[in-house]
Order: sequence, then C-alpha cells, then structure tokens
Amino acid sequence: MTISSSLNAGVAGLAANANRLAAISDNIANSSTYGYRRVEADFHSMVISSSGGGAYSAGGVRATTQRLVDERGSLVTTSNATDLAVRGRGYLPVAAASDVEVGNGDPQMLLTTTGSFRTDSSGYLTTQSDLVLLGWPALADGSIPTYPRDTGAGLEPVQVNVNQLTGEPTTKISLGVNLPATDTEAGSSGDAQALSVEYYDNLGISQSIQIEFTPSIPAAGSSNQWTMVLRDTAQAGAAIGEYALEFDDGRTTGGTLAAVTAVSGGGYDPATGSLIVDVEGGPVEINIGQLGDPDGLTQLSSSFAPVSIDKDGYPVGNMTSVEVDANGFVHALYDTGITRTIYQIPLVDMPNPNGMVALDQQTYATSPESGTYFLWNAGDGPTGDIVSYALEESATDVAGELTDMIQTQRAYTSNAKVIQTVDEMLQETTNIKR
Repeated sequence: MTISSSLNAGVAGLAANANRLAAISDNIANSSTYGYRRVEADFHSMVISSSGGGAYSAGGVRATTQRLVDERGSLVTTSNATDLAVRGRGYLPVAAASDVEVGNGDPQMLLTTTGSFRTDSSGYLTTQSDLVLLGWPALADGSIPTYPRDTGAGLEPVQVNVNQLTGEPTTKISLGVNLPATDTEAGSSGDAQALSVEYYDNLGISQSIQIEFTPSIPAAGSSNQWTMVLRDTAQAGAAIGEYALEFDDGRTTGGTLAAVTAVSGGGYDPATGSLIVDVEGGPVEINIGQLGDPDGLTQLSSSFAPVSIDKDGYPVGNMTSVEVDANGFVHALYDTGITRTIYQIPLVDMPNPNGMVALDQQTYATSPESGTYFLWNAGDGPTGDIVSYALEESATDVAGELTDMIQTQRAYTSNAKVIQTVDEMLQETTNIKR
C-alpha cells in the first residue's frame, strides 16, 4: 500500500506541475498582450492518513490556479486619442460587438482595463477584438442625467457620428460697453452711437442685434441719460426692445448704471443685471450689468468703446475628432473650435476583483464572488482616472516566469524519478522467487 501511494503521489506531482507549466506558458505567451492579467498556480498538500505508528500513505499534491485581476501593468503612450487605460482602481464597461448588433435591449456589460478604441462603420468606438465601449449619453446641452449606479442598464454603446453637422443658437449675451459722458452735456451733437452684436439663430445662421445708444441733451449741465434701442436683423430690423438708461455721477460709483427703465421688451432685473428680448428664433438674455457694477455698461470719459462682448452659441461645424478626459467625459471636437460633451464613461468597482469570471479578450464578468459592483465617476471615490493616448501593458514578468519554469521543470523531473523508482521497486518485488 505504501509503495502504491508513492506511485499515486508521483502521478499527482506530475499533474500539478503540468498545471503550473500551463499557467506559466499562458503568462509568457501573453507577455505582449495589452491588459493581460497573469495566472498563478498554487500547490496544496493532501494528507490521507495521520503520521504516527504504522505505515504511512502518501496523499500527494493538488494544484489550483487563480487569475490575479487586481494586478496592474505599466502604462505606455500611444498616438491614438481613444486608446484608453485605467490608472488605479476601476474597470471600463464594454460589450461584445455581436451583442450590440443584435439590438435586443441592453447589451451584457463586460469589464476591461484598457483598449484601443476606434470608430467602426456604424460609428461605435470599437476595438479590433470587437469590444464596444459603453457610456452614459449626455443631453443636448452636454449635461449628464442621473443614471442608476448599481446596474449597467443605463449604459449605451458610445456612438460617434463623424459626419454630423451641429450648431447651437445664441441664448446669452454679455455687453461691456463704455458710453462717452461728454455726449450727454448741453450743446453736444446728440449723435447716436451704434453697435452690432452677432448671434446665431436656431439653424446656425449668423444674425445681428443692432444696438443704438442715443444721448439725452439737456438745456444746461449733463443729463447722464441715454436711450438704448435694440433691433433684430432677422426681423428686417424691427425693434425688439427700448430702454432708458441713467448713469451715476457720484464720487464712488461714478460712471456706473444708476437706473434702467424698460420702455418696450423684457423688463430689467437689477439682481442679475439682465434683460430678455425676443429675436426671431426665441428669447435671448442680454446682460448689461447690475446697478453700480463697473463690468457692464458704463459712462466715462469721451470715447465710445465696446470693451467686451461675450456670448454663447456657435455656427454649424463638422466633427473632426473625439477625446476622453481623465474624468471619463467623451468630448466631440468641431472645426469651428467648439467642444461638446456627448458621453460619460464610468468606472466599475467591486470589493473582490479576483472573484470575477475571466473571459476572452482580457474581459471579465462580475459574479457573486466578486461582490456587488458600483459605477463611479472616474477619479471619484475609490477609483482612479482614465488616461487617453495610453494602453496598459501585460502584468507578466517574463524573468520571473522563466525562473518559475525552471523550478517547475526540476519538480516535474523529480516526480518522474519517483515514479521510475517505484516502478523499479515493484519490479524487484515481482522478481522475488520462492
């Protein structure tokens, strides 16, 4: 029985070391695979009978393998803006392209730490191994709605339409204009000061608001009063607002607005310094400054000077590229110089990453052993950030694997020697003659 158990132990040793060699072979074969996580083989002794008096029966050894998902490889830079890698904790949500093409509801969420994503024929950000990047779609204004964080149900394939034309109408204008104080003095010519402010309508067409400032000329002294009339070129120059402006001439607040009275158009809000007028495409908020504020309309010196004019909106432009920032926001860049947020890529984290199920293409699926997952904003909570123009190298240390391979070879040879010795002993037993 003891000799037979020795033979079984030797066979178990061969099988265990063969498993370890398979793990080492896999690690070395994937030493250049981006995002690969190495497999580690552990040996566990098996005791069949307790030591003590009598014969001892060898139990042998058993090998178990585990993929170390939480180990990280180093990052290398690339030239592609949508080569993505996670720096720190967290995993990128992806889906199989075949699952996306079927279109049966939400695709199954898989996880990975890196990928070289490029747009395919349908505009999806996809790797060469047919993994599609998932994210939360943004609203038209670029904001991200509230999505559930404990499920991937709100995630959608990130789709980029590089042939898309886009524009945004102007809804806000801020005026910083200085009016000449000398024009409101008695004896002045009373000539109006004209200003044209460009805006973009709902179709991205350039229009203008023509603003005319007319001074009030008193019989003596200075009135410090102006009339501001706004006209819309999209409505054939029709007046869309008229306002009476009065400026302060005090020592501390001289030259700032003292009062604004609406003759027509939307009322002036002293709390915000804004008034609202209706152009052809809808309302536009125009900020002329709060009362006593030197940053809006002012009346100083003897020169008419548009100091600053700020506005939102932009003309129609073509999308040229997309980029992903460290917080996972996907930005579309247009040839007009405008950037729009179109998606947000969350990072998925769970208590035990090593408990996930390993799948092809360096992807993983959550399991009961990995624990409950949560979708974090990149750079928030326990997660790291997302690095673009980068890929994560394999976690394999080739030098260490080669060392382990030498040890495994020696152990395998030793176990084979045990089997050979047992065979020789059994042969001697059969050779015993009566």
